[in-house]
Amino acid sequence: MHTWSTDQVDPKDRFDYWREVRAKGLFGVTAELEADRRRDFFGEFSLRKLGDAGLVELRASPYRVERRTGDIADAASNSLCIYQQLGGGGWFGGARLDEFSVRDGMFATSYSDLPYRTVPLHDDGFHLRIIKVPVANIVPSGAELGELVPRPLQDETALRALLESCFRDLIESNDAATAGTAPTVQALAHIALIERGIMRPKSRLAQQALRTAHLSLARRLIRRHLARAALSPTLIAGLLGISVRHLHILFEETEMSFSETVTALRLEQSRRLLREQPRQTIAEVAFACGFESLATFYRLFNASESMTPGDYRAQTA
Repeated sequence: MHTWSTDQVDPKDRFDYWREVRAKGLFGVTAELEADRRRDFFGEFSLRKLGDAGLVELRASPYRVERRTGDIADAASNSLCIYQQLGGGGWFGGARLDEFSVRDGMFATSYSDLPYRTVPLHDDGFHLRIIKVPVANIVPSGAELGELVPRPLQDETALRALLESCFRDLIESNDAATAGTAPTVQALAHIALIERGIMRPKSRLAQQALRTAHLSLARRLIRRHLARAALSPTLIAGLLGISVRHLHILFEETEMSFSETVTALRLEQSRRLLREQPRQTIAEVAFACGFESLATFYRLFNASESMTPGDYRAQTA
């Protein structure tokens, strides 16, 4: 993880440094700001490698950004970019694309080496995440991204939840797990290409991406509904919009079945509550995690930890 902020530069030089070294050198864009506002400029970013891909989170006070033909010639990237707006909003425009705005939480996708302009919509400036995936790793043979101008992902599309789940998996992965992110990066990129019409949904690569994304979202939905004793494959499959058989097939390709995954996540949550909520009784912990009975909780906890929940709490207090 590489992090940097303008706090490391003298105030009078902050925007000039950001423009010449960070904006142009790192991001390949032209940055502009009125001279009388430059002394108050602030910017920070983090960069984390995800195999050959990169995850950037950027926060900065308002300024104008443009990726020009000269910028592309000087710093070609040949990457698929997947953006998530965080806070505020942003405007995008350019000669080859329809103007659009993105609000907090929205996603947009584009090919890196096309011109565009963008500015924040509000005084709080820029705050966004970008995952850049080299085209060589993800584009099917014969496909071209030359017309993939920036465009927002439509909220109503069924693919949005799948893309968002994979995106969050990458955000939440720790540095030690980075080596294992390649399948998620590829799935994220392919979901974006399906949404843009570059990849056929029935192709082998697309189907693999959809399986990875459905499994990611299934695990999130399980966590969200853990407290429900009636949590079932039927419930999760219905929320995903797939058949129960399809759901079981997704988990068959992993190390744990659906029921084993639910049990493992409930035990994980119970351990956390036992450590962090000393006022909760053992029974309250069990039912908060969705166990159908106290006896079942004791049996499964003992099998997992080789001790009772009470002994675990005493040992970790």
